[in-house]
Amino acid sequence: MPSSSPHVTQVADGVWSATGTDTNWVLLRDGSDVTLIDAGYPGDADAVEASVREIGARPEDVRALLITHAHVDHIGAAGRLLERYGVPAYTDAVEVGHAHRDHLEQANERDVVRNLWRPGALPWVLRIMRAGATKDVAVAHAQPFPAAGADGRLDLPGGPVPVATHGHTSGHTAYWLPQAGAVATGDGLVTAHALLRGTGPQLLPAFFNHGDVVAALDPLAALDADLVLPGHGDPLRRPIRDAVAEARGRVS
Repeated sequence: MPSSSPHVTQVADGVWSATGTDTNWVLLRDGSDVTLIDAGYPGDADAVEASVREIGARPEDVRALLITHAHVDHIGAAGRLLERYGVPAYTDAVEVGHAHRDHLEQANERDVVRNLWRPGALPWVLRIMRAGATKDVAVAHAQPFPAAGADGRLDLPGGPVPVATHGHTSGHTAYWLPQAGAVATGDGLVTAHALLRGTGPQLLPAFFNHGDVVAALDPLAALDADLVLPGHGDPLRRPIRDAVAEARGRVS
């Protein structure tokens, strides 16, 4: 079974990165109020709650869940957060239909089987199966972002700014955190994955992607940030433009 004890690291003032089953989420705290960016696999729901408590808050203090994209490893705790604590979920307007499961842009079992040749693939598959990778998960309550301020910030703890990085999915979104000089890149830019060789800024294997992931790096390169908080892999302290350049250089 997935662990209910996530690895939580404070990476900036009011910003934490948490890791569950081969996937990360980000917590932003302003006073006692919290914004959660992504929510792990279904089996990570206990770990998501535990991560909120670990930063000195309560699940009841989560004001919103922001979704980078609606793959099962990023929305797993969304239903519990709504049912137990009334937490709303927001994502890019283009991604809302995907979150509702009006359509599905996600690697299927055939894709995974075709990639079992990769080193580390079988242990990864076993881990994510235990975490609920094959569950039919939807976020029926997902809605487009509320109106942002003139500076693009949402009126939520941490003042996150949505940045459209459509590519990994049709409505994939990163979140720029100007006060922290950080950006939560979701799966648009990662630093490691069980199916990748080596670490550092890079793109996920092609079978995970549903659009032009290279072009989707452009908005990231334009941000003023020197801390990358990826959906997979460790946080990276490097100017985002340099991380993007390295990721582009690794594209074969």
